[in-house]
Amino acid sequence: MRASLIQIAVNEDESVDTRRQRVAALVREQAGADLVVLPELWTTGAFAYEEFGREAEPLEGPTYEVMAKAASDTGVWLHAGSIPERDPDGPLYNTSLIFSPSGELTAAYRKIHRFGFDKGEAVLMGAGRDLVTVRLPGTTLGVATCYDLRFPELFRGLVDAGAEVLVLPAGWPERRRAHWTLLARARAVENQAFVLACGTAGTHAGVPQAGHSIVVDPWGEVLAEAGPDEEVLTVDFDLARVATTREQFPALKDRVMGLEPPRHQR
Repeated sequence: MRASLIQIAVNEDESVDTRRQRVAALVREQAGADLVVLPELWTTGAFAYEEFGREAEPLEGPTYEVMAKAASDTGVWLHAGSIPERDPDGPLYNTSLIFSPSGELTAAYRKIHRFGFDKGEAVLMGAGRDLVTVRLPGTTLGVATCYDLRFPELFRGLVDAGAEVLVLPAGWPERRRAHWTLLARARAVENQAFVLACGTAGTHAGVPQAGHSIVVDPWGEVLAEAGPDEEVLTVDFDLARVATTREQFPALKDRVMGLEPPRHQR
């Protein structure tokens, strides 16, 4: 598989519509890739909370339209990062969109773990409930978003559903960049899966972004890592590495916790 992670710089002096068109052009430049991945909330910036309501859009809104065409024009699977989705019957959601090479929306994932504790995303957006996997030729993607990275049980659920490649768009702050790298490698090692984590560059509402998008193999080795600025990180990797790792070091077969309801002693 060849994957291209587009680490977008989100700058306040660029309009959302201009950014959509610019990012679509970047997607089209990735012809030859099997999978293209964009970051979290790249239309607004993950920390630009005041923009969520103003720029929220329906699932099949302007970002959907532009990204569907970019995917079909390029003939790639496109994880188009996430958008602030406005549900007409509910709250806003932080929703990821995944398109097939024909431009069909094959999956949408509403972020389960909202960041901010008692402010920001945690109070402005609703929480998703459903784990999402996407079947690609030769593998299955497991989908998560940013703060989800801190919750290993979500990823174990994705692996139980068949995921071999874990894809995570993010808007991760620079001040916690060490956690970003550590947790991406941990999720790869414990699940014996590839991790493709695509972050943003630039500054969102005064919060410098970590950048450093990263691709990790099932043994925890870093195959490629971006720098702090906008760039495209492209890496080729062998999907058979998942099965080989799980066969040679079958740790997942030794799981005992979480397989049965807990028993309480009197």
